[in-house]
Amino acid sequence: MSLVLVPPFTHHTARQKVRRAEDSWNSRNPEQVALAYSPDSVWRNRDVFLQGREAIIAFLTEKWAKEHEYRLIKELFAYDAARIAVRFAYEWHDAAGQWFRSYGNENWVFDTEGLMARRMASINDVVIAEKDRLFVWQQGTRPENHPSLSDLGL
Repeated sequence: MSLVLVPPFTHHTARQKVRRAEDSWNSRNPEQVALAYSPDSVWRNRDVFLQGREAIIAFLTEKWAKEHEYRLIKELFAYDAARIAVRFAYEWHDAAGQWFRSYGNENWVFDTEGLMARRMASINDVVIAEKDRLFVWQQGTRPENHPSLSDLGL
């Protein structure tokens, strides 16, 4: 998986880019995740606006300190030469043990080296009971045989 995927994207390479992003985020390693973004990457995540890898690392460190047992599934929605639109959902619980499923959409813009230069994410949280969790696998990369968002009806 070391091959860098660069624009222009095909359906196949866009799907690969999405899966690599999912796998990286499921690592919950902010430094690793930040390497997929350009050094001056611009983000909007919900109501937070930030720029640069150091800001991304700080944001993700704080995020995963609050979102316990985080598990994410991303799915390609659309793409063109240097842009990818993704829909995603993730499950997590807070310090009190309340579970959530967060649903969202991301728009990604890539530079010529295949690094994400811009990420715009809109996300909504829904309270769920632990028994209603759908993203159940050992922490880390989602197994290949685990259902996708579409397979789960999400």
